[in-house]
Parts: sequence; structure tokens; C-alpha cells
Amino acid sequence: MKITRRDLFKAASIAGGAFATNSLLPRTASARGAAAESGCAPLPSAFDSLKPVADRIKPVRVDEFKGRIAHAQRLMAQSRPGFDLLYVTPGTSLRYYTGIRWGLSERIVALLVPRTGDPLIICPAFEEGRLREQVRWPIEVRIWQEDQSPYALAASWLGERGIRTGRVGVEETTRFVFFDGLRQAAPYCDYTSGDAITHTCRSRKSQHELELMRLACQCTFDVYKAMFASLREGIRQSEVADMIARGYERQGLQGDALVLFGPAAALPHGTHDDRALHEGDCVLLDDGCDIEGYKSDVTRMGALGKPSAKLQRAFEIVRHAQDAALAAAVAGHECGSVDDAARKVVVDAGFGPGYKYFAHRLGHGIGMDGHEWPYLVRGNRIILQSGTTFSNEPGIYVPGDYGLRCEDDMVVMESGGAHLLTPGFQPSLETPIA
Repeated sequence: MKITRRDLFKAASIAGGAFATNSLLPRTASARGAAAESGCAPLPSAFDSLKPVADRIKPVRVDEFKGRIAHAQRLMAQSRPGFDLLYVTPGTSLRYYTGIRWGLSERIVALLVPRTGDPLIICPAFEEGRLREQVRWPIEVRIWQEDQSPYALAASWLGERGIRTGRVGVEETTRFVFFDGLRQAAPYCDYTSGDAITHTCRSRKSQHELELMRLACQCTFDVYKAMFASLREGIRQSEVADMIARGYERQGLQGDALVLFGPAAALPHGTHDDRALHEGDCVLLDDGCDIEGYKSDVTRMGALGKPSAKLQRAFEIVRHAQDAALAAAVAGHECGSVDDAARKVVVDAGFGPGYKYFAHRLGHGIGMDGHEWPYLVRGNRIILQSGTTFSNEPGIYVPGDYGLRCEDDMVVMESGGAHLLTPGFQPSLETPIA
């Protein structure tokens, strides 16, 4: 799993008693029960409409996982030079190809995908039972005892497959110790980045993946709508973040929120201060939830009371920038051109030059990682392809005064501008969710 800058900030926020819940620390049923027993205040009535969504979720099927591995193998064969093996250790890509969710530790679990033939999983012997609970179809599993080398085990399997030379594509998040262990055990191979395989597979989403992302966005909208209806004078950022997490729990989901009030919203990823909400303050809600591993990432802005004129103007500029980005996200164009289109709107309105007030890139890829390759950033010459998904999140940040960001998720189409995965852009500051 990739750890984004925002994830790191959330972890620090928890340590400092601030306002963001942490998706890296899942809330179990027992934890929820403990929270209820500890006298947690009931959610406002606006949350009563939130219901479990399990019956709307279509899990990823075995044939889809097999198809993903077959796609990787085709790419390995088509590459010039080709790849003989894809090496994947615990993280998002392991879940993408197999459905297995496995945490990182010093003991390696790895998926080895040859260019032809069936893959292999290597696993610590004492973890075999737990691993097999997650294996969705018959995949060969070879185990290693505590006093044995898992890398020698992998090298032996490579020899059986006749892989005694060739290129090994290493998945990008693989720990150095896992990479180096295999390299030492099988030094006759050439080790290189596996991005050409994994990025290509994961960046272009299937219709099923898009359905899961759309549902995640809809669930985020439903929680945000309940939350905006429940704002009151004096509520703290931490209280709002907790209510949003509990709202997702009512849907049977895990989700979280970055919550910023007033001048704190001028810091795109927030502050450790746990501000209370006052009349006239802007309210920024950011992040989303997870459905079958697929993420939403949505930002909505509101205000307690009437928004100020400067906040209203900033909102209108940012919304126009979103429109420009959606129209510019055309298959065959460069990723950087989408940032250019949105940034031009903001700079031409007087909030420039460059990154002065629009302080970050326009957007990031999104899918099974909240932030994933490729990125909509100035100068990125990667060509947009249909089925790629991104956040569309221009902003204006005036330090010490206010900040405003609107964020929706979108998918590049075969022709024309991108389409939204969210149900719709924000209508107004007075109506953050239609």
C-alpha cells in the first residue's frame, strides 16, 4: 500500500489529538462497540438516512483476477525488451492481482508471475493457513520455515521454470530487503522496475472497477450531505471527522475525512490545531471511503452562515477551473495539459503566477490507492488513455485568510472530455451537495 503525504499527515494528527481519522487504522466491530459503550454521542438525525450498501456491491470475481494476471503476462511478452517474471510483494498490487490483503513485515510473502504459465506464492510456513483463507483459486503456494531462505525457495522455482536469465520486473513498492534477497539468490537475472507492467494494468479501469468507484463517490456524497446538514456553532474539526467516520460505518464502510475550518483551509493538508466552528467560517471536507479496495476522494466546501464575497468569488473561479480540466482531459493529450487548462483559469482570475495561490498539482490518479500513477501535473508528458481515472481538484489558498478547494473524481473517455465518477460538481457554497 502506498502511503501518501495526506496519510502521513493524518497519522501525525492522531498523535497530536487533531482532527482527522486515519484509514490506516481500521475500525473493527469491537472498536465500534467500545466506542458506543464509552458513551459516544448519538449522530444527528440527518445521518438516519444512511443505510448499509452491501447489497449494492459486486465483489471482484475470480475470472477478473485471472484476467489481470493474464493481462500482465501479455504485457511482459509484448515489452521490448520483454520481461520474464513479475515480482510482487505485499501491498496494493498484490491485492489487485490476487485479492489477498497482507500486511508488511520482515517475513516475505510474494507473488511471482512468469511470462507464461501459472504463478507462485511463497509464504512463511506458519502463515500458510491464514494465507490460504484468502487464496481465491488454486495457486501454487510454497512455504519456507524460519531457518530457511525464502529467496532460495523462489530461485529454485525459477530454475524449474527455466528462468536462468532474463528480466525481472520488481513492483514499485517492494522493500529493498525483499528485492535484494531475490537478487542475491538469483544473480543471473536482470532486475528492473515493473512499472511498465503494473502501472499499465492498474491505470486503465474496467467497467466493474468504475462501478465500484462511482458507488464509493455516491456514498461519500451521502455522508457529506448528512454532515453539512448537522454543522453548528462551536463544533470542532475532530468532532466532524469522527461523525463522518461513523457515517461511513452506518453504510458498512471504512472512510475518513480531513476537516478544516476558516483560515485552516488555507493549508491544503491542514494543521494540528483543532479549531471550533464560528459564524462565517468556511468548512472544507476532504477524502472518502473504500469499496472492494477502490477509493473515492472528494472535497466539498461550505460555510456556517452566509459565505463571504471573497469566498464566493474563489468558489466560482475554482469551479470554472474544474470545468476546464474536465474538458481538457482528452485521450491522446498529455497529462500536463489538464493542469495547464485549470491553472490558466485560476491565474487569469488574478491568483498567480504559477503555484502562488493554486499551490499543488491539479490531480492524481486514483483507484485502489487514493493517490496513484499517473499525475495531472505541469510538464507531465504521459499521454492520457481512456479508462484512466483522476481527481480534479483545483484550489485557491490565501495563507492566514482562507482556502477553497473543490474535488471530484473523473474518468477519461475514448473521445471527448472526461466524465465524472462523482454524481455531480458542487452546485454552490450554500448547497455543497445537491
